[in-house]
Amino acid sequence: MKTEERMKSTNFCLSTEGADVILATSSDEKYPPENIIDGRTETFWTTTGLFPQEFIICFHKCVIISKLTIQCYLDLDYKEGELQTEEFSFPEFQATHLRFIILSAFDTFVSVHRVTAEGIARDI
Repeated sequence: MKTEERMKSTNFCLSTEGADVILATSSDEKYPPENIIDGRTETFWTTTGLFPQEFIICFHKCVIISKLTIQCYLDLDYKEGELQTEEFSFPEFQATHLRFIILSAFDTFVSVHRVTAEGIARDI
């Protein structure tokens, strides 16, 4: 693998990159947890009520993450028709899994449309 390819930042939270949602505390057949990693904001996972809710994304390889973004509908601070976007920057950390715990929300239902974990694959 060329050095440029290895150093290129990638979104590891995509099924096409090998990511899987290995746990979700709720599931609706119309809005399954796999929608979080399909790369589309039109599809989503929805909770089925009660809190806390949680999901875990597995990368199946060690990655170095520098930025994490989640797009969802969680509380009242959103504009109609616009997803809430929360970004978190890190001084690069290594991970094979990401665990998200939703402790509360405005309503009993939350929709998570997309998670992005930007970084590079760790050389072994």
